[in-house]
Amino acid sequence: MQPDSIPVWRREEIVLSARGQYDNPLQDAQLQVTFTSPSGKTHTMDGFWDGGQTWRARFMPDEAGKWTWETKCSNPNDVGLHRQRGEFTCISARNETRFDRHGAIRVSSNQRYLQHADGTPFFWLSDTVWNGPLLSTQEEWDLYVQTRAAQKFTAAQWVTTEWIASPQGNREGRLAFTGHDRIAIDPTFFQRLDEKVDALNAAGILSAPVLLWAARWMRQYSDNAINPGLSLPESQAILLARYMVARWGAHHVLWILNGDGHYAESAERWRIIGRGVFGNREHAPVTLHPGGWRWDHPYFADEMWLDIWGYQSAHKLDEESLRFLTDGPAAHEWNKPPIHPIINLEPPYEDHNDMSSEGKRRIDAHAVRRALYTSLLITPTAGVSYGGHGVWGWDKGDALPTAHPLTGVAKRWQDALQLPVAREMPHLFDFFNSLEWWRLRPATEMVRVQPGDKQPSRAIIAARTDAGDLALVYTPEEQNLQLNLSGLREKVKPRWFHAATGEYHAARCVGTWNAARFETPSADDWVLVLQ
Repeated sequence: MQPDSIPVWRREEIVLSARGQYDNPLQDAQLQVTFTSPSGKTHTMDGFWDGGQTWRARFMPDEAGKWTWETKCSNPNDVGLHRQRGEFTCISARNETRFDRHGAIRVSSNQRYLQHADGTPFFWLSDTVWNGPLLSTQEEWDLYVQTRAAQKFTAAQWVTTEWIASPQGNREGRLAFTGHDRIAIDPTFFQRLDEKVDALNAAGILSAPVLLWAARWMRQYSDNAINPGLSLPESQAILLARYMVARWGAHHVLWILNGDGHYAESAERWRIIGRGVFGNREHAPVTLHPGGWRWDHPYFADEMWLDIWGYQSAHKLDEESLRFLTDGPAAHEWNKPPIHPIINLEPPYEDHNDMSSEGKRRIDAHAVRRALYTSLLITPTAGVSYGGHGVWGWDKGDALPTAHPLTGVAKRWQDALQLPVAREMPHLFDFFNSLEWWRLRPATEMVRVQPGDKQPSRAIIAARTDAGDLALVYTPEEQNLQLNLSGLREKVKPRWFHAATGEYHAARCVGTWNAARFETPSADDWVLVLQ
């Protein structure tokens, strides 16, 4: 029996019972449901098989009032699935989470950042918890979600199927799918993940699942099912991804089509898959997760289904890698059309081995903060992702992460949740959300003397609004900033923000407006706020 009413921005679920017999329901039948709103708008969504004779269709209504729905099955003789009809009433939102208050996530009208349906900007502050939903118990996952919500994370990136770092599938050893040319799925695998997605959304955290992992950096796995983005034929990759989109598309999500992609070798494949999964269909925002130090987006300039430019500055702290972030493609091509939000989806992970040091040093809190604040200011601010070694692999703390031996033995995931920068995330979130961050644009012209030209680890990163009423200047270390403030309103007042503690300190300008100097209060990294 369906509920009499549901709130706006919550999930409506239609449950149907098939009369036909299907050897492989994923392959043998397709179900669509058209929902008609009180104002007459129609929304057609895929349904999905959920085991036995059970099929479901999920939908997130965006209007209060009476909705109707009607089904269409590729097998018109299946009277349990074809031309079924019903209705439900949608009531006002519950006002419990950011999604209830402001609606689903979409790209802003100027294509620079994410916002809610009511226009409220959404600051992407994501955690990479790749293995977490697969390997956690529900109690463990609840602890994770409660902790990250308290630390003010707004999104979580995770992997949906068996993959390189979890080759046995989920905690019980179940696989999402089996086969190759004609895959079959295990609905119980996905039912377990439903609970994890629900928990994220209930805490106000956006779910960001990676649908098809595709890491070419470990070529021995490229033809293996644990790398489905590479191993499956395009038709089967599309079917698998569409199944997951149907299953979670009525949640508050952002889709990551693939993980660790290398598009120079496979761009046409991903164009085909992207169109097959999302083309000409309603969907939440979509991005790609490229391999480290890659900027492959020119391959997708004409793809209408792609909404966000993602990149990965990865896990090396050598000069070349640091320069990729401070002076690389993102820093230079952010204004090149087509315009999309730009987000660093995988900066250096805290407590991970620095991959440029042959395991001789760990990536510390300062290096992580430097990557986060730099990522937020070298392009129009939209958000940034964080990773903690131990959390992403859901590690027990007693062995090297699966298939990632060079990363070093990680802390237990419970302990890694409290790594220093993770505890500092409320400072970052509160700082940016105290400002109109969505108006910021890179402003390299503000930096008169750039120490990053010789040492990228010392790069000063500046951003300002077009109106000149707000500017931020990040310095990763104690130094004397030499700035040109001629593009700012003369009434702006300076102050220092301490990235590590969230404290503010007085700032004093020495010199003229065109040749201003500011000295940091002490060692460590700071943001000069001019407002």
